[in-house]
Amino acid sequence: MLKLFNTLSRKKEVFKPVQSGIVRMYNCGPTVYNLTHIGHFMAYTFADVLRRYLESWKGFEVKQIINLTDVGHMVGDAEQGEDKIEMQAKKEGISVQQVIDKYSKNFIENYGKILLQQPMKFPKATEHIIEMIEIIKVLIANGYAYESGGNVYFSIDSFKGYGKLSHFNIEELKAGAGQRSEQDPLKKNQLDFALWFSTSKFKGHVLKWPSPWGEGYPGWHIECSAMSMKYLTNAFEKGKFEPTKFETIDIHSGGEDNMFPHHEAEIAQSEGATGKKFVNYWMHVKFLMVNGEKMSKSLGNMFTLDDLFAKGFSPQAIRYLLFSTQYRQALNFVTDNLPGAQKTIDRLNTLISKLQSIKSETENSDFNDLITKTDLDFESAMDDDLNTPLALSKLFDFVSKTNSLIDENKIGKKNASDALVLLKKINAVLNVMSFEQAQIALPDELMTLIEQREQMRKAKDFVGSDKIRNILLEKGIQLIDSKGSVSWKKV
Repeated sequence: MLKLFNTLSRKKEVFKPVQSGIVRMYNCGPTVYNLTHIGHFMAYTFADVLRRYLESWKGFEVKQIINLTDVGHMVGDAEQGEDKIEMQAKKEGISVQQVIDKYSKNFIENYGKILLQQPMKFPKATEHIIEMIEIIKVLIANGYAYESGGNVYFSIDSFKGYGKLSHFNIEELKAGAGQRSEQDPLKKNQLDFALWFSTSKFKGHVLKWPSPWGEGYPGWHIECSAMSMKYLTNAFEKGKFEPTKFETIDIHSGGEDNMFPHHEAEIAQSEGATGKKFVNYWMHVKFLMVNGEKMSKSLGNMFTLDDLFAKGFSPQAIRYLLFSTQYRQALNFVTDNLPGAQKTIDRLNTLISKLQSIKSETENSDFNDLITKTDLDFESAMDDDLNTPLALSKLFDFVSKTNSLIDENKIGKKNASDALVLLKKINAVLNVMSFEQAQIALPDELMTLIEQREQMRKAKDFVGSDKIRNILLEKGIQLIDSKGSVSWKKV
């Protein structure tokens, strides 16, 4: 059975979706004010591996949503100050909308380049202002929120479960918030968070909409509640917010920095509005380290995908490195490790090429047992809270043993076919292997050269054999020798 670590309970729990056969998953997306860095893409790669495993191994239909925050996220995650997008617009000397369009486009393009499956939708916060206002109105009516000076705040004292996700001591947080030099006089409690900002209090804000509390814009947290409810539940089935139609969402994920206050606020406002549990399984990805240090602009170690692509690293190598560590363990991302990741992928593809070239009728029943064991071992590792390092170790144990059997000419084409089925099944989760390359038919003249070289190898004419190998390499064909056979791949 699949077990996932639930941040809410702080333990691994057997995964069971609300609706049989369907998994509804919401992944916190980026604030589209700058290029998305690899720390973000570690979280999205984790979500992609989880989705692929749920679909290809567990047979679920996964409905996935990843939002784009394009308003209301303040610099430093504070509630006062300047909107990140407006600040970037001033910095670049372009309009707010141009910033949104530019970085939304970059994120979505790179999302595809790193071989991630497209979600059902990338909804933008600015396209869901009406839904946010509808939820805020219900929160005020239910006694969880209050209007003060044109702003609307969620009262954390009204929600008894506040703090249950992060497990922070709320009284200590209150004391700390009360001692800060910057106080918001409109709040009843300095930990109360904003649902709606009035432009009368924050003059000059470009993005603004009419509301029952005056012209303004939404707070950061309310956006995700509105978009997750709209696309993963029936709460907005007829365009109007109907709290009774809300169904608990299965999985909500994000980086561990989202846990507090963002996800804590999501729970409070969503459950305050609906009276139902918001999410069953909360999953958080550990911070990414770069060269042993926390990634930051000041240290100059904040890599974007564009940076890595410009250095010539492949999407497969980047992707492999990002999921090679279990998602709840800190990954130390070192660019020097990317060539090693590529060699690992090349090793997998070389085995695929070898298997595709086997013509022998040999049948090895013991090899079938190895395939079955690898299948079970890989699933067992992934069932244990997506233990990708253990799963990969089982895969490469299979690779090593299979290579040895091929070199000893101890498996035939039926064995090879079964092995390829297993590798394709595993790759449905990892998505780094290539099964097309070796199957491309080569021109007759190149096939003739390969056959001539095989004759030279059998005659121990290694000088002539090496000469043909080099000729083929110049033409972009790399030969892969094994005992009794040869395969090739394009390079």
